Amino acid sequence: MTLSRDEIAVRLAAAGYIADGELATALSIMQLLKRPLLLEGEAGVGKTEVAKALAAVHGAELIRLQCYEGLDQSAALYEWNYQRQLLAIEAHKGSDPDRIEEQVFSEKYLLERPLLAAIRRDTPPVLLVDEIDRADEEFEAFLLELLSDWQVSIPELGTIAARAIPHVVLTSNGTRELSDALRRRCLYHYVDYPDVEREARIVMARIPGAGAALSLQVARMVGRIRKEDLRKVPGVAETLDWAAALVGLDVADLHDRPEIVQETLMCLVKTHEDRSRLTPEVTRRILGKVA
Repeated sequence: MTLSRDEIAVRLAAAGYIADGELATALSIMQLLKRPLLLEGEAGVGKTEVAKALAAVHGAELIRLQCYEGLDQSAALYEWNYQRQLLAIEAHKGSDPDRIEEQVFSEKYLLERPLLAAIRRDTPPVLLVDEIDRADEEFEAFLLELLSDWQVSIPELGTIAARAIPHVVLTSNGTRELSDALRRRCLYHYVDYPDVEREARIVMARIPGAGAALSLQVARMVGRIRKEDLRKVPGVAETLDWAAALVGLDVADLHDRPEIVQETLMCLVKTHEDRSRLTPEVTRRILGKVA
């Protein structure tokens, strides 16, 4: 069953993710066409959270493949449990070699990795391929083949076809250019920092005790801090950390506790250089523009 844009938006909100209209539409079309969705954007804007919320929307298992430089097929697809295989060979020493080989290269000794696990589920999981831009181009090419045919070949077991096509979300922080082939295979959505109103709704949805007034102040403050000349711009995760800290410290209005605002900026800025730039004077200037 394909959910409409509005239905998806409502269910995402229930799962704690406040989506804009374009993202909700992309997720609806993703289901309709059974195509992977590539989410691109700066680190910290909530791309990974989309996949987590989508799993909650569908009541599906979330299977995550975290990409990194040097990621290969064995870490992403499958491995054999070599230790158990060696023990089995030792235990059956003297038996028919063909029979031993048939035994040790069986399901019993197969270790599923995320990609194989995703296509062997009876009901569609959400497969999150996180930070695909960190993987090598060779791995990206291999992934394309899997996403095209929804099957893999394991020499000892034969071809394994998908039992159900997973909902695939790929994320990229833009650290390298992805291939045209991958982009053509996927639907695309750019995830930007939320506007003030949506970020305030995110804070209220995710942080118990954060009222509307404080959430709006936090969102406005963070929005203005992002416009400063910072090395690492705070993402939504940092906004939520800061809001949770303020609530925990019983701050109801930023203007009433400016010293706490300054002291808790450690939740937002994560480098010494950026912390030095947000001096008490700068913080007061920014806070003065927050209603």
